[in-house]
Amino acid sequence: MLSNYIILGLIFLPVVGFLLTLLCGENQEKRISQIAFYTIASHFFGALGFIVYWLVNGAMPINLKEYILYESHSYVFLIDFYWDGLSAVYCLVAAFISFLIVRYSRYYMHLEKGYKRFFSTILFFYFAYNFTVLSGNFETLFIGWEMIGISSFLLIAFYRERYLPVRNAVKVFSVYRIGDIGILLAMWGSHHLWHDNITFLKLHNTHLVASVLAEHPLTSWFIGSCLLVAAAAKSGQFPFSSWVPRAMEGPTPSSAIFYGSLSIHFGLFLLIRTMPFWEPQWVLRLMIGFVGFTTAIVGYFTAKAQPTIKTQIAYASVAQIGLMFVELSLGFTTLAVVHFVGNAFLRTYQLLVSPSVVSYLIREQFYHFRPYQTRQYFPLGKSIHYGLYLLALREFYLDTLMSKIIFNPFKKIGSRLNFLTYRNVFYYFVPTYLLGWLAWFFKAYLPASVIYLMPELAGAIALLMIMKAFSEREYPLLAWLMVVQGHFWIALAVMHNDLMDWQELLWYLSGVVVAGWVGWVCLLWLRKKEPKYFNLYRYYGHNYEYQRLGGLFFFCTLGLMGFPITTTFIGEDLVFSHVSEKQFVLAFFLSSCFVIGGIALIRIYARLFLGNHAKVYHENPLQSS
Repeated sequence: MLSNYIILGLIFLPVVGFLLTLLCGENQEKRISQIAFYTIASHFFGALGFIVYWLVNGAMPINLKEYILYESHSYVFLIDFYWDGLSAVYCLVAAFISFLIVRYSRYYMHLEKGYKRFFSTILFFYFAYNFTVLSGNFETLFIGWEMIGISSFLLIAFYRERYLPVRNAVKVFSVYRIGDIGILLAMWGSHHLWHDNITFLKLHNTHLVASVLAEHPLTSWFIGSCLLVAAAAKSGQFPFSSWVPRAMEGPTPSSAIFYGSLSIHFGLFLLIRTMPFWEPQWVLRLMIGFVGFTTAIVGYFTAKAQPTIKTQIAYASVAQIGLMFVELSLGFTTLAVVHFVGNAFLRTYQLLVSPSVVSYLIREQFYHFRPYQTRQYFPLGKSIHYGLYLLALREFYLDTLMSKIIFNPFKKIGSRLNFLTYRNVFYYFVPTYLLGWLAWFFKAYLPASVIYLMPELAGAIALLMIMKAFSEREYPLLAWLMVVQGHFWIALAVMHNDLMDWQELLWYLSGVVVAGWVGWVCLLWLRKKEPKYFNLYRYYGHNYEYQRLGGLFFFCTLGLMGFPITTTFIGEDLVFSHVSEKQFVLAFFLSSCFVIGGIALIRIYARLFLGNHAKVYHENPLQSS
């Protein structure tokens, strides 16, 4: 059908622009900006024309033919695309806003060192955005979800020679990985709940959803809770709100397109897309409403007290999205979508004019300052007013809360694992790993209790390896080795479930082996060249002198964390599909491994290759700049 080809064109048109920008030279600003501008403009007018054609022909939902990326006797990985009213709104809003921002950026980014990198990343993000918006199942959505996360990291760390942008990019990426654990566990639960690759179109089958919810209420609630965690982390909802102002370290146009208008509304998109599943569950509706209402209150007071205009806009946007969550929990879907459109355009405008507004306000205060003439009134009392002001000024300590509850426990446990050294891994853990495989081959001769505990035991060892990598600061090679070892222990854990065959095992580990080996060689080469600046205590900025090596290592990092450039990405979903619905402990171990391992890997890359350059024979920005 013609509609199918147009939808595929809307998805993959930004890829063409992205590849064309890669062929341009660093100093060809006019050509790079023209490619980006005409790509987004073509997409905008194409989307607008298709929406008119779709409305004239009845505005019926369109589900594109499923494409099987991988299939085995017990598992199928489907790429599925879906077009409906929600896709049309998100697609058109993104096209128009991106069109404006790309035109604005042509002049705003003039003579910036990373001009080409900025536009390439914007086009890559735009492809990921459309891929996610038009996804028809969880697997397809997760591909776009991961690409949005990594493009967000790259744009926040755009000023890669500075300390704060890189540090905040790692922080934001860490919170994004918490959202990933929600998506991973929701996909795992869905495999066992539906015994099929459920598409978003099938979720509109009321009788099917009602029968499943009645038969499996606990599993349904678990999946809905995981979706709420993913949505809250992606949209900066309570208690994850503190990452949004940190993400404003990138250039103003990227802040507008990401955290003012488009990316920050993906949590709302996820909830609307899965609404037929969680809407009948009143407990989940209460949870969504509570999260949104709490965020709206916290965001309102925090925005009032913040000293910078970008932080004020960030928390104002977060508070409005909280109100959208409340509207969804009450069943006002259309109102939430209209609210999204208005908030997206308003925050884009505010962020783009914020530099000028600050300049005008400074001038106004300098020439026309007038002290307060009236006495201030405190309806709740002065002490409560001041206490609330201090809480809002410190953002209700949400950043500290996140660190203490989520990240610090993993870091503390990992810091106590000093016995995990090169020598001990070689002498003790490699033989233990081989014994684990011998136990699998001769499991017929082992007691049933031992066989029952083996998956959780191997998963626990994998998590210990990952926690060691997460906390390691002295030896980057050891941290890298721990992540690779963790993947192999994950494979052993799933094999002991007696569900995964050898072909699926090779599909999962092939990407790990390739990315792990190439990354290991990159680290050895860097250690040979820079032995004095080869640890993880600070940011060394080696990308300044070893740009190609940094790019290659970055791709190895993505491959090892399961980014969709190697077979390990499908392998991750394969692993979870072979964890039974009763193995919640094993599912927690494996999802924690993937999430914490991804944070450990991006931290290795950031500390070695990004930030202030360690050497002082060239100009460096101050650490606080």
